[in-house]
Order: sequence, then structure tokens, then C-alpha cells
Amino acid sequence: MSDQEHESRDTDIPNLEHAPSEKEDIHTRKSNKTGLAGVFETFIRRFRTLSFILLLTPVALIFIFAFGFSCLPGVYLFQWIHGATAHWPQFFHYLMLAMSLALGFYLYGLTLIFIVPLINKLVVPRIKAWRGTWHSNNAIPWYIHNALTQLVRYTFLDHITPTPLNVLFFRMMGMKIGKGVIINTSNISDPCLITLEDYVTIGGSATLFAHYGQKGYLIISPVTIKKGTTIGLKASVMGGCTIGKHVLIKPHTCVLPKTVIEDNTTYSG
Repeated sequence: MSDQEHESRDTDIPNLEHAPSEKEDIHTRKSNKTGLAGVFETFIRRFRTLSFILLLTPVALIFIFAFGFSCLPGVYLFQWIHGATAHWPQFFHYLMLAMSLALGFYLYGLTLIFIVPLINKLVVPRIKAWRGTWHSNNAIPWYIHNALTQLVRYTFLDHITPTPLNVLFFRMMGMKIGKGVIINTSNISDPCLITLEDYVTIGGSATLFAHYGQKGYLIISPVTIKKGTTIGLKASVMGGCTIGKHVLIKPHTCVLPKTVIEDNTTYSG
């Protein structure tokens, strides 16, 4: 493995990632921000459990709206089938109702993959590279963005992986995706901070995420995978990585944070 493969991208998180840790208190309950932002962040840090519950409430309401709106086409279909087959023999009537529920699930999923990116665009501010404590104002948009991503992932995304629909979903969530890209996994976090150039292939059950935790800090750092690269089965690519062109990441390999991999390389960790 060459030295260049371990080169750190110091420009990812300027003035934060390499600040002297001895001058920072990650357990502080007081914000260094001023004004209302400082008051709000101090509240988050002083009352961590309460603030989490309070902040989770609007996220839960967003989830309920997304679930409910996405279920609407299926409800209409069920009601129509129920009325249209009410006078059929009982077996066929119930069969059609069951079929309408099954079809309603797919109508739910297809609606969800469009409504969630719309909510993400309207609700979540732009997320940038950042380093700080988990209990910070800056972490809130990151949390909501990933919560929305996981809502789709854990209810429907596997049903459309790999198809152009899952690529479309990640693109609408802010992932930069070139032409000819195949994504054969739903294990992706922070899509708005990930770039996949042309003809990248993400193998089955691979994991991509543009963040990591280190020494009590949350570090959010973009990931770039360049043209023609293949990420092998169940491999993991962590925050801050840049993977060159026509690289093969072998199955089950973990690419650690801030790793830079040269073009035309076979990488196994």
C-alpha cells in the first residue's frame, strides 16, 4: 500500500479536524455560540434526554405525514376494490382485497421514494463537512437527513435494489451520481455528501457513509468514488475517503476514514 493511499485530506474540515484536542472539552454543557443559537445549543447540551425527545417529536410528525401520504393511493385502491367486488363470492372478494393490499404496499413505496426527497429538500438545510460534538446545532440537519433516508431504506428500498428507481431515489436525496451507475445496496447514509462518478458499481450489501465518530466527535466528511470503480460485496467506505478511477475494492474490505486510493488500484485494506 503506498503512502498516498493514506494521505489525509486536511482541507475537508478546515480549522476543526486538526484543532488541538487538549483545548476542547467534548463534554461541555455550554455552547460557544452567541445569541439564540447559543441558547438553543446550551439547552441541547444541558438537557440531553429532554432535548432529544423534543427534537424527535417534529421528526416523528414528519414520518407520520410521509407514511400517511404514501399510504393514500393504497387506501383509495382498497376502497374501490372493496366496493367493486362486494357482491362476488366470499373467497374471490377476500382474494381481491388481499391483492389490493399487496399492490397498495408497492404504491406506498413508489410514493414514498418521491415524497421523502421532497420533504428533505424543503425541511433540511444544506449539510456541509463539519467536526464537533454530537450535541450541537450542526448535527440536527445531519440527523434528520439520515432519519429520512433510513425511513425509506427500512420500509421499501430493498424492494427496488438494484434498479434505476433506487438510483433515482439517492439522486433526489442529493447524491451526485454519474451515468451508468449501479447501486446494489441500501446500506447508505449521508447520500447528500457522496459522489459516484460515471460507471461506478456498488456491490451487494456494501456500506457507504460520509461520517464517522472519533474521540467523542462527530465528523462529517464527503466521500468521492471516481469513474469506473467497483466497490465489492459487503465492503465499507467511511467518511472522508477519495477512491480513484478504475479501482477495485475487494469484497469485505473496510476503507478507513480519509483514505485516498490511487487510480487503477486493487485495494484490500
